[in-house]
Amino acid sequence: MTLLGRRDGGESVGQGECRVDGADATLRLGSHRARDGTRGGRVRLDTDRPHAVVVVGKRGTGKSHTLGVLAEGVAAAPGVTPIILDTMGEFAGLAEPVSPRVRPSDLPARAWPALVGLDRTSAAGALVWDAVADVTTVDGAIAALGEETAGGVGAGVRRVAAVHLRRARRWNVFDPDGLQPAALVDRPGPVVVGCADLSEPAANAVARVLARGCYDHCLAGDADRLPWLVFDEAHVRFDGIARPALDRLFTRGRAPGVSVVCATQRPAALPATAVSQADLLVAHTVTSEADVSKLAATRPTYLDGGLRTRLPDERGVALVVDDTSEAAHTVCVRARRTPHGGETPRALEISRE
Repeated sequence: MTLLGRRDGGESVGQGECRVDGADATLRLGSHRARDGTRGGRVRLDTDRPHAVVVVGKRGTGKSHTLGVLAEGVAAAPGVTPIILDTMGEFAGLAEPVSPRVRPSDLPARAWPALVGLDRTSAAGALVWDAVADVTTVDGAIAALGEETAGGVGAGVRRVAAVHLRRARRWNVFDPDGLQPAALVDRPGPVVVGCADLSEPAANAVARVLARGCYDHCLAGDADRLPWLVFDEAHVRFDGIARPALDRLFTRGRAPGVSVVCATQRPAALPATAVSQADLLVAHTVTSEADVSKLAATRPTYLDGGLRTRLPDERGVALVVDDTSEAAHTVCVRARRTPHGGETPRALEISRE
């Protein structure tokens, strides 16, 4: 068996060496894929330590499936909680989705202008920044805009700012009693935050609150469990107000014990920090020259033959680059065990693992 994410992972290890207090601190990712297409020994991933994982692949190659396999495995591991931002409704079979509503005060005031589509250096953007700083509801911020300001901001500017805040209110995502990331981290079992009906700006607001809230909770040393934050369509998250919080998870998340898993069809659209700071890259079929070049440019030199020549071309197969053990493996990702994307598990698929 090969264990990813630990120093001894490149060598065969016994199952007894992967246990913490009698529980299996690993998850089953799949099996080795030989060059002749046959399957070899099992491949597992460490869940005892925090990890930063990037999963890439063009549409239909198994990227989202692999994300589900990782979420299922973390859900069954001891001492960790997967928290999944479900924007496609693919993870409802893992747990009953929780409401995606968040507290407005959990977003920093400086993020609000960009969130509602304003330049924060503009008069209307600066006014929104000011209005949300001392209130706990969007309605309160809108009401504040109706008052004459000390700077003598005109009615037209206040009207523009109010229009943008009213649009954000219609997203139906802000609630003073919204979700609390600390409570989600300490909750046993998987957490699915259902965002399938949200606009991209609203989903980005939820992503930022989750990422920053979980990080702060763990940094304070108050967490009873360690979170694994799971994001699909990560290029959209990095393109919105969630980016600072996600960057922090990739660059500083290891110290407080926060793991992050990001998946995308467009690795070229990810910031360099995400790909270079990931200790595990799971690459399905990628054909765009921009995407391949981005991955090849940020991966280490220990890859035999280079990443470009080792990318798989078969659905469900991935090249897994493990920086911890400085090794790369071609892996057949196992079948999922929970319903997903309109499909249900098949006994025949599971028996072939």
